[in-house]
Amino acid sequence: MPASVSVKPLLKWVGGKRQLLPALRRFYPNKFGAYIEPFFGSGAVFFDLWERERLAGHRVLLIDSNPDLIGCYETVRDRPDAVAAALEELAAGYARDGRAHYYVVRDTMFNPQRAERRLNGRIAYTPDLAAMLIYLNRTGFNGLYRVNSSGGFNVPAGRYDRPRIAERARLERVAQALGAPGVELRCGSFAEAATMAAAGDFLYVDPPYAPVSETSSFTAYTSPRFGADEQRALQQLMIDLASRGCHVLLSNSTAPAIEKLYESDSQAQAAGLRALRVPARRAVNSNAARRGPVEEYLITNIAAAEVDAIPDGRPPEIRGPHRSPAAVTRPSLR
Repeated sequence: MPASVSVKPLLKWVGGKRQLLPALRRFYPNKFGAYIEPFFGSGAVFFDLWERERLAGHRVLLIDSNPDLIGCYETVRDRPDAVAAALEELAAGYARDGRAHYYVVRDTMFNPQRAERRLNGRIAYTPDLAAMLIYLNRTGFNGLYRVNSSGGFNVPAGRYDRPRIAERARLERVAQALGAPGVELRCGSFAEAATMAAAGDFLYVDPPYAPVSETSSFTAYTSPRFGADEQRALQQLMIDLASRGCHVLLSNSTAPAIEKLYESDSQAQAAGLRALRVPARRAVNSNAARRGPVEEYLITNIAAAEVDAIPDGRPPEIRGPHRSPAAVTRPSLR
């Protein structure tokens, strides 16, 4: 594929980080060893680093606990032409029947095939399954990924006049990035990063966000839930990684629980972790009028000198530790 075709995330994902990239780029270290993402999701940071040629010659480990996500990416990497052809057929079906076609694909094709091909926590994805996941992601409500108690994908159809479903050039560029030398996809827990990371490695960590209110949690869209115990375990991992000399950068909400774990915790401070607030935009809410600017945390041990050495146009406002007890409006959640 020509380099003139920009590589962008293949899937819409709740809490995807494309809109936050101008702030995140300021924290890409000048030099690092391996690059590790323990919550791969849409992969916005990986694709941004790859397009900027920052990953050439580096080992890259992309981890996610969602077997659909990893199965889809592996199939796109290995058989992009077959996925593209199947996606074009699905796009034609949507053009004919719209929402009715969505439910036929979801309920009579995608979910039954996923169930048949599930084994030991993984799903043996085919090009047809990968195309269906991309199709449902592009035409479902807000690009959500959600499953019911039985593991069935149950996101309702969205309301789109002309959704961009079949983009062969974009898919091929994604396949090129995922198939680059040194890049490894893995289905597993974020805790695997502890056994893989060494001093000098760079980790971008984007977990399901801690909810700032009882009605704002989107952690149920992955199974199992990512709750308070998991946030505490992740904090301990961040402290361990920072203490062993890794470059770490974590995104999260400005929920009081996260403030307590990183701004007010002596262990986190001793490890050199700083909690900075950046403006973002809430992308998911049933009421469009309630989507708007919020603040999110970037938590990192990357020195300011490294940050300032990487100009990227006019940087967004980044504010230091904030100890006000006032609550912040609900952020977009992953």
